[in-house]
Amino acid sequence: MLRPALQSATSVGAFRITRLSFESRQTGNGCAWLLAITGAFDVGVLNSRGCLNRPMQRLNTILMTLRKMLLIVVCWTAAQGVLAKERAVEIAETINVAVAANFVSTFKALKSTFEHTSGHTLRVSSGSSGRFYAQIKNGAPFDVFFSADQTTPARLEVEELAVAGSRFTYAVGALALWSANPDLVVDGAQVLRRGEFNKLALANPRLAPYGAAAIDVLTHLGLREATMSQWVQGENIAQTYQFVSTGNADLGFVALSQISAQGQSEQGSAWRIPAELHQPILQDAVLLRRGQTSQAAQALLHFMRSSEARAIIEANGYAWPTTTATLSSH
Repeated sequence: MLRPALQSATSVGAFRITRLSFESRQTGNGCAWLLAITGAFDVGVLNSRGCLNRPMQRLNTILMTLRKMLLIVVCWTAAQGVLAKERAVEIAETINVAVAANFVSTFKALKSTFEHTSGHTLRVSSGSSGRFYAQIKNGAPFDVFFSADQTTPARLEVEELAVAGSRFTYAVGALALWSANPDLVVDGAQVLRRGEFNKLALANPRLAPYGAAAIDVLTHLGLREATMSQWVQGENIAQTYQFVSTGNADLGFVALSQISAQGQSEQGSAWRIPAELHQPILQDAVLLRRGQTSQAAQALLHFMRSSEARAIIEANGYAWPTTTATLSSH
C-alpha cells in the first residue's frame, strides 16, 4: 500500500510550484484499487496585485488536464494488475491423478515442483495399475493416469476412456531382489537357489507389472516351480515392499526405486536384477477422457517430458525412456 506521498511547495523568484502527491488504498476484498489525488499542481507568475498572468493561467489549465490523464493511467494500470491476478486464480485447477504404487514416492517430488511452478493442485491416488483400470472403467473421476506398464493405458485408449494419441512412456522401471537382512542377499540369484528363506514376496502378476517381471526372472532362472510354495503376493508393489520391510517375508522382488532414492540405498541387502532377465518395464502415462479439456492435465503431461522432471525421475532409480524404445513399444 502506498502512503500519502510528500507534498511540498517551492518558490523560485515569482514562480510557485506545488508538487503532485497521491495515495493508493487497496479495498478490503483485495480485488480493486482506490486511487485518490490529494495534491495540486499549480504553476503561476504573480503580478503586483497577486493575480495570475493570463499565459500562466493557460499553462495551469494544461497541467490540470495532464493531472487528470495521469489519474486515468494510474487507475487503468492498477486495474490491469488486479485482473491479471484474478485470471491466474481462475485458471488454476485441481485435478485427480492416478499413480502406480511403484512410482508414488517419486511422484511426490514431481508433484511439489509442478504445483510450485504452475499454481495447479494435484490430488494423488496410488494403487496397482490393474485396479486403476477397473476403477476408470467404472467411472472413477481421474484426469491423468500414470501406469506401471504400457498395456493398461493402451487398453483405455482402445476403449475410448483415454484421449487417443496422448499416451507416452515417462519412465523405465528396474527390479531388485531385496531383504531387510543385510547378510541375506550377498550373492545375487544364489540366495533363491539355496531356498534358505521363509517367504518370497512378489506383487500379484495379474495386477502389477513388477509382479509379472518377477515371474519372468524366476522362469528365466528355472526357479518358478521350486519357489512357488514360498510365495506371498501383494496386491501391488507397495504392499510387497511392506511384507519385506516388516519381516513377514525374508526377501522379495521390489522396484529399485523403493530401495534407492536420490542415490541412497535402503538398509538391508539387494541384488539389482539384470534387465535381460525380464521384459522391459516401460511405464506409460495417458490423458483420460475426463481430463481432455483440463489445462492443468495438459500442463502436467507437458511437465513430465521436461528436463526438470527427468532429473527427478533418474535420481529415484528409474531410467529415462529412449526414443527408440518408446517408438518400438508403441
